[in-house]
Amino acid sequence: MMEITFPGGVQINAQYDNFVIATDQPEKNGGQNSAPSPFDLLLASLGTCAGFYALRFCQERKLATTGMRLQLSNQRNAATNRLEQVKITLHLPDGFPDKYQRVILRAMDQCSVKKVLMDPPEIEVLTA
Repeated sequence: MMEITFPGGVQINAQYDNFVIATDQPEKNGGQNSAPSPFDLLLASLGTCAGFYALRFCQERKLATTGMRLQLSNQRNAATNRLEQVKITLHLPDGFPDKYQRVILRAMDQCSVKKVLMDPPEIEVLTA
C-alpha cells in the first residue's frame, strides 16, 4: 500500500516501502517548485520504464550503452490543456548495430507504464 501525506503548502508526498516520493507544484500554481509535480512524475515513470527495457535489451546482448539516452516530449490540446501525445525518442550509442534498431523499440513497447496508459484500469475514489 502507498500512503499519501501533506507536509505543507501544496507539497504532497507518497510513501511506499522505505521510499518517500516528494511532489510540489510550480510557483504559478501556489507551490515552491521544490520537487516535480505529480504529472511530471507520470511522464518520468513512462520514460524510466521505457528506458529500463532499452537498457535490459542492451545488457542481455552485451551491447554498449554509453551515450544512450531517451527524450520525452509531449503535446497538449491548447483549448483543454489535455495531454494528447507523448513522444519517446531513443538516442542510440555510436556504433549501435542496425539489425537491433527496430527490435529495441519493440522491447521498449513492453513498458508496463505504457501498457497501463493504453488500457487504463478503473480508478475508484472513496472516503474512509
